[in-house]
Amino acid sequence: MTSKVARFGRIAALVLGVAGSTAMAAQTVDDAAVPSTANLNLPENLQLFSKADPNVRKPTAIVNGYVLTRTDVDHRVNLAIALNQWKLSEEEKDQLRMQVLRLLIDETIQIQHAKAENVSIAAEQIERSFAGIARRYGRSPDQMRAWLTEIGSSERSFRRQIEGELAWQAVIRRSVGPFINVGDYEIQQIIDTIEASKGTNEYHLREIYISATPERAGEVFQAMQQMIQQMQQGRPFEYFARFSEATTSSQGGDLGWVRTEMLPAALSQAAQQMQVGQVAGPIEVPGGFSILYLVDKRQVGMPDPRDAKLSLRQLTVKFPEGITQAQATAKVAEFAAVLKSTNGCGAVGKAAETLGADVIDNDSVVARDLPPQLQDLILNLQVGQATPPFGSPTDGIRALVLCGRDDPKVAAAPSPDQIRDGLEERRTNLRATRLLKDLRRDAIIEYR
Repeated sequence: MTSKVARFGRIAALVLGVAGSTAMAAQTVDDAAVPSTANLNLPENLQLFSKADPNVRKPTAIVNGYVLTRTDVDHRVNLAIALNQWKLSEEEKDQLRMQVLRLLIDETIQIQHAKAENVSIAAEQIERSFAGIARRYGRSPDQMRAWLTEIGSSERSFRRQIEGELAWQAVIRRSVGPFINVGDYEIQQIIDTIEASKGTNEYHLREIYISATPERAGEVFQAMQQMIQQMQQGRPFEYFARFSEATTSSQGGDLGWVRTEMLPAALSQAAQQMQVGQVAGPIEVPGGFSILYLVDKRQVGMPDPRDAKLSLRQLTVKFPEGITQAQATAKVAEFAAVLKSTNGCGAVGKAAETLGADVIDNDSVVARDLPPQLQDLILNLQVGQATPPFGSPTDGIRALVLCGRDDPKVAAAPSPDQIRDGLEERRTNLRATRLLKDLRRDAIIEYR
C-alpha cells in the first residue's frame, strides 16, 4: 500500500502510477488543528439565498476556451481503473470522474501556461516518454496503443497527459528552479539534528484526515470505519487518501518520516503502538478524525535490522485446478509436516522431491523488501530455519528457508548532497504548488 509522486508534485500518479521522488524533510499534520476558514469571517447563522443540488455534477468544462469533453474524462477514468485494477461501484466511478476532471483542468492550465511562457514539448520527446512508459508496463508502443483502446482509453489522451507533465516540469525548471537556494549552514543544521536525534524512533506514515463538526462526528467516524474495512478487504490506502482533507492528499497521504513529538498527541500514541503495514483509526484529532498507515519505522542514525541482506530458498507447491477444500487442507498438512523435518538449507532439495515442489534461490533479498507479515518472521529465524507455510488458493503453498544473513554494520545516513537535493525538491514543490494555485485563481472555467 504504497505510492509515490513525481518531482514538482503535479504528476497525476492516480492515472499513470509513475514513481517519482519524495522530499527528505518531514512535514507535520498540525495544520488539521487550524480552522481552514479562519480568515473568511463567515457568519455563524448563515442563510442560503438559493438552492444548490449536490447530486448535479458537471462532467465537462471549458478552461480558458479549451473544451474538456465527457470522452476526455472517461478515457482517463478507464485508464486509472485499468492500471490500478480497481473494482468500483457506479457511485465510486462518479467520484473518480470528478477527481479526474479536476486533474484535467489543472493539466490544461499547465499546458496553457507553458505555451504562454514559450515552452513547447517536441513530438519526439513525447514519443520517447510514451515508449518508455510502455516498456515499464511490459509492452511495446504498438501493444500499448492496442491496450489503451481495449480498456476504453486512447493514445491521444495518454500523450496529452505526458505533454502536460513534461511541459509543467520544464516551466518549473525555468521559472522556479533557478531561485531555489540551500545554504551550507542549513545542511549542517540537519546533520546536527540527525546526530542529536540518534537512537530516537522515526515513523514513515500515511494519513487520511476528514474534518467533522460535533453534529457530524458519528457520521464521519462510521464512514472512516467503512474505509478501513475496505482496506482490510484489499482496497489500497491510496484510493481513500484522495478523499483526505489534509494537504498530503495528492501524495497518497504521505507524511514522510516523522518523530512522534511532531504529531498531535493522539496520532503520536497510535504510531508508537503500530506495526509496519498496519492501519489504525479512526483516531479523533482536533477538528475531525484521522486514519494512519505505518509504512516503515527506524531508529535515527542506527543500523536497521530490516536492512539485513538475506539468502533465502523458497519452496512452492501449486494447487491443481479444481482442488477441493479437503484436498487443499491435506496438502497444507503434508507440506507443514515435511517442512518441520527439514533441517537446514541442504535438506531443501530432498523435501522438494518429497512434496513435488519448485525451489527458487535468492541470495540478495533485503528484509524490508519482503511483505510486512514476513519481515518479523524472517528476522526472528536462525540460519537453517523455515517460516510457517503461507500462500493462497490461487498461488498454492510456500515457505522460505533462511540460508544466510548479513546484518548492516552502520546506519545509512544521508550525505550532504542528498540533504541538499531533498531541501531543493521540497522548496521547488512548494513554489510549484503556489504557482498552480495562482493560475487556477486567474483561469476562466465554465462547467457544462
